[in-house]
Amino acid sequence: MLTLVVIIIVIALSFDFLNGMNDAANSIATIVSTKVLSPLSAVIWAAFFNFAAAFIFGHHVAETIGKGIVEPNIVEPYFLLATLIGSIFWVYFCTHYGLPISVSHALIGGLIGPALIKGGTSVIYASGIIKISAFIVLSPVIGLLLGYFFMIISMRIFRNTSPYKVDSISRILQLVSSAFFSLAHGGNDAQKTMGIIAVLLYSTGYIDSVHVPFWVVIAAYSTISLGTLTGGWKVIRTLGVNLTDLKPIGGLCAELSGAITIIGSTLGGIPVSTTHTITGSIIGTGITKRLSAVRWGVAKNVAFAWIFTIPSSMIISMIAYWIISFFI
Repeated sequence: MLTLVVIIIVIALSFDFLNGMNDAANSIATIVSTKVLSPLSAVIWAAFFNFAAAFIFGHHVAETIGKGIVEPNIVEPYFLLATLIGSIFWVYFCTHYGLPISVSHALIGGLIGPALIKGGTSVIYASGIIKISAFIVLSPVIGLLLGYFFMIISMRIFRNTSPYKVDSISRILQLVSSAFFSLAHGGNDAQKTMGIIAVLLYSTGYIDSVHVPFWVVIAAYSTISLGTLTGGWKVIRTLGVNLTDLKPIGGLCAELSGAITIIGSTLGGIPVSTTHTITGSIIGTGITKRLSAVRWGVAKNVAFAWIFTIPSSMIISMIAYWIISFFI
């Protein structure tokens, strides 16, 4: 059993690594596209603050993943193995094709799939699913509204300032806002892997309740930071270049609004999508110019990837669990 537990922990941390790789774009797309930092400097900057979040935020999101989606008592190692297979497959597929999807929702779909096979809908907590599903819509909308609000305020503050000076000030402030967003990203997303490992340890008797040991915290935050260091350049191009033309002031407003939305969700124990949130924030800053400033075709492709994430990862994890069940 110990060998199986170790293997699943390694796979869970691999998922965490992919999370950082895909969501690196969320933290640094704006500062790369506005040329505030080079891509290499940007990923190092983001990775550092991803890890620093380990010492700032609690474990509320991890608790939601561990015991707020499905009944913990039905979970066993092969259940979580199928969950991770479904999640990792979908995340890798979307990252490969440059689609900035929600790693959170891939994981949630991965949990639902085996649960439906093992216990039906009765072992799924509707309240948790409803809360998370609501924020599929709310997080990008809140990000959009805040991005629009901050951009309008900035335009008023700097209306009599030369464009060169606005860019100079914004570049300095964008370093702060990108660090803030990276903290938010690490604080929400690393906890998802922590929740999976915690429920694994509980289901196998290594801990007596669903809580997160300190070594799990360090392992999860270290791994997501390493994933961030690898980049995820196609996704960066989609968010930071293809979605709209960002100036430093726009990047600053997008990062600030995204970070506020994510940190608020993290403190409430809601596993939100950093991808959804920053995309909404970027669109919010873009529409202050004109609606046509946003490339709606790109936004539509991103939205389709969002819609299909939970059902796709759910179906893949169901198939994986069905296949695994023949060998156990």
